[in-house]
Amino acid sequence: MNIVIYARFSSYSQTEQSIEGQLKVCYEYAEANGHTVIGEYIDRAVSGTTDNRAEFQRMIADSERHMFEAILVYQLNRFARNRYDSAINKAKLKKNGVRVISAKENIADDPSGILVEGVLESMAEYYSAELSLKIRRGMGINAQKCISNGSNPGLGFKVNPDKTFRVDEEEAAIVREIFERYAQGQTKAEIIKDLQRRKVKTSLGKDFSYNSLSKMLRNKRYIGIYVYDGKETPGGMPRILDDDLFERVQVMLDKNLHVPARKRGEGEYLLTTKLFCGHCREMMTGYGGTSHSGEYYPYYVCKKARRGKCDKKVIGKQKIEDRVIDACLSLLTDDNIAFIAKRVAEECGRDPDSLTVKSLRKAIREAETAIDNLWRMIETGQSVDMLTERLEQRRAEKAELEKQLAAELNRKVYLSEPQVMAYLDYIRTMPLLDIEKRRAIINIFVHAVYLYDDHFTLIVNASTSPQREKDIPLDDIEKAFENSEEADCGTCSAINDTVPPNGHWTNIYFFKGGFAVEVRF
Repeated sequence: MNIVIYARFSSYSQTEQSIEGQLKVCYEYAEANGHTVIGEYIDRAVSGTTDNRAEFQRMIADSERHMFEAILVYQLNRFARNRYDSAINKAKLKKNGVRVISAKENIADDPSGILVEGVLESMAEYYSAELSLKIRRGMGINAQKCISNGSNPGLGFKVNPDKTFRVDEEEAAIVREIFERYAQGQTKAEIIKDLQRRKVKTSLGKDFSYNSLSKMLRNKRYIGIYVYDGKETPGGMPRILDDDLFERVQVMLDKNLHVPARKRGEGEYLLTTKLFCGHCREMMTGYGGTSHSGEYYPYYVCKKARRGKCDKKVIGKQKIEDRVIDACLSLLTDDNIAFIAKRVAEECGRDPDSLTVKSLRKAIREAETAIDNLWRMIETGQSVDMLTERLEQRRAEKAELEKQLAAELNRKVYLSEPQVMAYLDYIRTMPLLDIEKRRAIINIFVHAVYLYDDHFTLIVNASTSPQREKDIPLDDIEKAFENSEEADCGTCSAINDTVPPNGHWTNIYFFKGGFAVEVRF
């Protein structure tokens, strides 16, 4: 199978060496499994919480050329830490016949393989959010002291070694000039054109643009106000402008302000890539519109219906998401939580001594042997100067290898059954409207939802092999549901003993790829 490798490291916690480690593991995995690597895509110093990554987007686009069948990553969190982005991009890849493989987690195609992947990715996002919360907490403490949080201070300011701010008088003169010119009636376009002609740069060293100038003219730091997370602290910054000039500029900005167009969508559409029209089987996408009363209404619409080729009516975003989540929560029983926790813990416990760790330890032993040999040669008086230089090089190599080994051991995540059970129980007890709960429930359980006029069919993530939409016997399922009968056409899924509580499900249907439930509105 022809595959490509995708690798990434984040600027705040990793280095170029982590790319080398990822590639080494991936190549070893490919060789062991008989895959042919035909290319690499590498993003350096880019966070996985967004899919706005140059090489990542190039890889997604290249998948349309059908040159490779799979993307191999070191771990699933290298592909994406955000489950929404992960779902969107995996749907694009699936359409092009490409799947994502994890070299380190090595999730097998056995019962609940997809389920395990969903839990691992949900927990990766959860822990990423926890880290983000800790970082924001630290930044909040800095904000209370009115000191720098590490972000760009803005033109006219510099940061002292103790993280306090000072005024750079040369840049401050440019700030005053810009405010005065705008207050006198010059347009932003005129000011920008002159600044570019004079090669005056922003605090980031870039040419002034409409956005950078607009942001600068609204910056309250110039009148001594420290702003963080919407909270303003007067006197927290050294002042560059007087209040009168700043306020005159604000009045003119408000006067010239154009009301921006309404956003196309509102909030996160959790069923994106998972919701399908029951009439034509086309994917349903999130959209939004404004009612006669002016209220914004988010909904899902069939792609063909938007083109007038299907009669499926739109459905409110909140309505269908609530019903799907309610059906999924029925699956989150004590027994199923225990089952899922056991499967995830087994996956995390596989191959605790990874290929990378083994390789690093072998290289360290080789370096130690080389160092011992060099010492013996020095003791015999052989080319002392040259050997001493070589000895220092090998020592440095060993130190670097030991550093990489420590980082690798720390990076490995081991989740025990109690930890996973606690996480799933925490998800179950969270408020129903909590976005993290809703996202996790859908990610873990929902493979696909087929929406009809008076009911929907939920295909659950629990299979004997990776599910594909074309392999789901949807016609047979619907026929069984129409006859109000349960049916069995193959091996049941691993989670097969769930009893629908309170009559939420009208039918349950087991098939070779998993099981489906019918939910009536």
